[in-house]
Amino acid sequence: MRRILLFILLLVSVVSYAQEDYQAQQRKLEARKNAILKEIREFQSLLNTNKKQERDILSELNAQNRKIKLQQELIANSQRQYRNLANDIYVNTLAANKLRRELKVLKEDYSKTVRMSYKSRSEQSKVLFILSSNSFLQAYKRVQYLKQYANYRKTQGDELQIKTDELERINANLEIQKEKQQKIIQEQEQEKKALETDRRKQSDLMSIVKRDSKKYTDQIRKRQQENQKLEREIQAVVRKKIEEDNRKRREAEERKAKAEGKTLPSKPISSTRLEMTPEEKTLANNFTNNRGRLPWPVERGYISTGYGTIRHPEHANVTYESHGVEITSERGTPVRSVFDGTVSEIQVIGNSKAVLIRHGEYTTVYYNLATVNVSTGQKVTTKQQIGTLGLNFEGKAVIKFMIMKNTQFNNPQTWLSSK
Repeated sequence: MRRILLFILLLVSVVSYAQEDYQAQQRKLEARKNAILKEIREFQSLLNTNKKQERDILSELNAQNRKIKLQQELIANSQRQYRNLANDIYVNTLAANKLRRELKVLKEDYSKTVRMSYKSRSEQSKVLFILSSNSFLQAYKRVQYLKQYANYRKTQGDELQIKTDELERINANLEIQKEKQQKIIQEQEQEKKALETDRRKQSDLMSIVKRDSKKYTDQIRKRQQENQKLEREIQAVVRKKIEEDNRKRREAEERKAKAEGKTLPSKPISSTRLEMTPEEKTLANNFTNNRGRLPWPVERGYISTGYGTIRHPEHANVTYESHGVEITSERGTPVRSVFDGTVSEIQVIGNSKAVLIRHGEYTTVYYNLATVNVSTGQKVTTKQQIGTLGLNFEGKAVIKFMIMKNTQFNNPQTWLSSK
């Protein structure tokens, strides 16, 4: 009997563990689904806002491509939810079937016990059973037997109730899970329809690009020129700042050595690698450890131009290199620092302002600011506002965001969180 009770407890524990694991996975998938849906809503809101301005087919096409990727990710997330739910339904169904088989055997045994008890139900028959003993020892054993038999009946009844309750709980849970499964199927159908709608829009935009290919080729080449000019100037500013700081530190070391009667060996001043203080090394390490978790420089927005090679939708040989990301948002949106650091430079490049914040050997660049509310040398904290977003040379509310390690550009998309 103990073995049976232990087995029941083990079965309940296994089912409970599987249920907890399933629920943890479902919570994670549900959180990701909500994050994607939020991004799609923000994305569509900003897309509608930008459409009210002068139309930019290439930006629209990039935006549409991004939205399609989000829809595809949403569908993939729903499929994972469905599979996770199906697996849990399968485990619960197996547990329910096993309980039903055990209940059947248990009920048959219990029925036999009840029938036997019924035949010898009178107290008189029990007394006669004891009094008819041949010896005191036999009478004692018969008393013990009757007690054990009564306990056995009670244990059988308790076991039957435990298994019946557990089966009812599993069945109720299965009904809830099947309802959730149907809901996921319906959501998937809606997501697939939305994806088809976005693909049709993408096809319409591609048709426009095909009709006026030269115009959009020229537009890409103009962007290439503007990007190259901006990136050269940013790199020159960072290089100059590194050299200035290294020179100041060398001069300070030489003054200290001279005061001590020492002479430092001569070596060139680097303009590509910052000689960091212990504090700056710690800051750089903290920055590195937050790769993939940095907040976005604007709270609302979507990446309209990614990092790397940007190609013409129709002509693969028409490309330009982007060493940062462009995030489309709304004019006047607060721009914020993505990590603790020090404002190293504030520059006016073209018609827009750029703020450069140093984090040890790393520098983050925020370009296309209309206003700036920090000053050079000021320490800033993560998510602290440093200015507001303005318009780029095409009249779009787009922030150009870059991350550099010394003078080398990094891909910001690998550093920013997935929101």
